[in-house]
Amino acid sequence: MYQNLKKAILGNPISTDAEQHQRLKKRIALPVFASDAISSTAYATQEILIVFLAFAGAGYAAYSRLVPISILVIVLLVIVITSYRQTIFAYPGGGGSYMVSKENLGKYPSLVAGGSLLVDYILTVAVSVSGGVAAIISAFSGLKDYRVHMCVGFILLMMLANLRGLKESGALFAPPTYIYIASLFLLIVVGLFRVWFQDLPPIDHTDPVSEEILAGTGGIGLYFFLKAFSSGAVALTGVEAVSDGVPAFEKPESRNAANTLVMMAVILGSSFFGLSVLAHHIEPVADEEGRITQTVLAQMAEHVYGGRNAMFFIMQFATFGILILAANTAFADYPRLSSIVARDGFLPKQFQNRGSRLVFSNGIIFLSLAAILLVIVFGGIVTALIPLYAIGVFTGFTLSQTGMAVRQWRLRPKNWKIFMPVSIVGATTTAVVAGVVLVVKFKDGAWIPAVMIPLLVLFFSSIERHYARVKSIVSVDTSYRPQRRTHFVVVLVGSINKGTLHAIEYAKSLRPDRLLAVTVSTSESESEAIKKAWSDHDVPLQLEILRSPYRELTKPVLKYLDELDAESEDDIITVVIPENVTPKRTAWLHNQMAFKLKGRLLYRPNTVVTSVPIVIDDEVRHEEAVHDSTVDRGH
Repeated sequence: MYQNLKKAILGNPISTDAEQHQRLKKRIALPVFASDAISSTAYATQEILIVFLAFAGAGYAAYSRLVPISILVIVLLVIVITSYRQTIFAYPGGGGSYMVSKENLGKYPSLVAGGSLLVDYILTVAVSVSGGVAAIISAFSGLKDYRVHMCVGFILLMMLANLRGLKESGALFAPPTYIYIASLFLLIVVGLFRVWFQDLPPIDHTDPVSEEILAGTGGIGLYFFLKAFSSGAVALTGVEAVSDGVPAFEKPESRNAANTLVMMAVILGSSFFGLSVLAHHIEPVADEEGRITQTVLAQMAEHVYGGRNAMFFIMQFATFGILILAANTAFADYPRLSSIVARDGFLPKQFQNRGSRLVFSNGIIFLSLAAILLVIVFGGIVTALIPLYAIGVFTGFTLSQTGMAVRQWRLRPKNWKIFMPVSIVGATTTAVVAGVVLVVKFKDGAWIPAVMIPLLVLFFSSIERHYARVKSIVSVDTSYRPQRRTHFVVVLVGSINKGTLHAIEYAKSLRPDRLLAVTVSTSESESEAIKKAWSDHDVPLQLEILRSPYRELTKPVLKYLDELDAESEDDIITVVIPENVTPKRTAWLHNQMAFKLKGRLLYRPNTVVTSVPIVIDDEVRHEEAVHDSTVDRGH
């Protein structure tokens, strides 16, 4: 039933040999890996305005700063894209800043980069889905009370889609991404045309909340300018995704990935700049307290298109679609990156395993659960999540570009004198941005990733030490030969039945140095009953009866095994457990004591546990009945 249900939900298993056919074409790879970066245009401008209007109280002066900040962000985007394009060709196996740091900066910088990226991807899911739900609430304000429920539902839907496979989910998510890109550029073109050629005035803010927000006359000093710039810089989140997922592209992987990266940068940079120019002219408002239910993008669409008409709702649903699907970038990259980190021994090996659909299922499930926890804790509010977002992003940028600068100096490839300064400038710039974000948004929540990332590094290191210890214990050289050890076999007996007798015969076949049977009795009457049954069946085996007045099974058995160990220092004990195996539909009717006992014995050194099952079902009973009647006729 489980397998049939799994196949119905996730689809038929995909053979490992078919992996090449699951690679992505550029037109599918763009929405898969670039939707996160492109979707940030839906809230980056809004986050800048929130700083100026809500925190600085700058009023109408805020709009004159939008274009300068967008230009700075675009310059930073060009630097980062140039560096990551080099990374794609240098590390075609994927892994992005983690692999760059690992090979060029060492173990701990690579763990910081890996931890930063993994935290970033979890936040990507939480922020993107929360932003998408905010777009829907902007169109249908009555859904405001169901914000968290909707976020959780969409995350679970994304998890299911990605468990079906990367190529299948990419084909599903491509149309909404391209619809958003078309809708966004149409809004910018129509809006600027109406502003420049039809004298479209700014939005008329006559409601009390908007008037209060715009009534501020505070100055915009360096602190608030930097804080707004750090908020706008979230537009760069997701640009590293392509370098992390190079192996998912069709051949030639590096060239296709590099072209996709450039296409993403052109779309992101031009749309972010266009929205900033449009917002400068039509003056939407934003508020951190949620008093303004419409997003900045929704306000601009309603004003440009002249009301809540078809074009407005197309823009809102397109925004909702891209923001929800932007989480797919994290779903595409987090499992792949976690598998690389697990392969290096810094995460549990389960993250390294592929599921039936050739995806890293454990990584997808863990990412979903972590994002759901964040959404619940922060109420699905984008502004509350944004301060957590940028630290990990720019830490990864900084380490990646520093690593590339070291690599270029070390290997001196062609044109290294051109590319190395670009990497150095990029590393310096992103390090400054990371520092600015940490300082100006520390109280807003930036302290959380600043604490979490070092803790993750310690966690990674502890996992590595565990695996190294296990390896040192179990590894052998060519001269290793296991020594001959005394072999005791203990058959656990509950009563005399077929399982018991079969288990005894199996134990004899092992040719042990010593063989005995052990039973646990809770009363004198039980002891006498088993002795009598043992005698009646003439079982030629020593029976040890362990008294357990408190009706425990495992403790008396473990204590008796310890006594056997004390008799010989080089013994190995095999515990044979007769077990009645019933159909799954009736298994709950039995106490599963054998299963519990095996679980305890598993952690006991020098102990082997063997089950001798008696499988009970209609077919077995029928075969045994036929066998018994044949024997009777023979007599």
